[in-house]
Amino acid sequence: MAEHNETGKKGENLASQYLVDNGYSIIAHNWRFGNNEIDIIALKNDVLVIVEVKTRSSFFAAEAVVTIPKSKQKFLVKAANAFIQKNNYDIETRFDIITIIIENNRQTVKHIEDAFYPTL
Repeated sequence: MAEHNETGKKGENLASQYLVDNGYSIIAHNWRFGNNEIDIIALKNDVLVIVEVKTRSSFFAAEAVVTIPKSKQKFLVKAANAFIQKNNYDIETRFDIITIIIENNRQTVKHIEDAFYPTL
């Protein structure tokens, strides 16, 4: 497995553990919709949370939130709608981003709730 894939997988595992430690229930990992996927789908306090995880291997990397373009946001909204319909959810949904920075055995987790809102 390529190093960037290993870094991404490690970041997703850290994000999942962070969510569980903070009272979330993980419903799905890497849920596929077409050729793309939602990294994590979780539930907390009757809110469905769609989580995009961005992992970097350096504290000097660009702010990860900037790397989620409108096209990716639109995909996440479509994928979330498909997941909701398939699983008959009728609850509030929000879109979060978790950024993970891994450098020299040091890990920093930043959770951004309501990172973006669905647009028509």
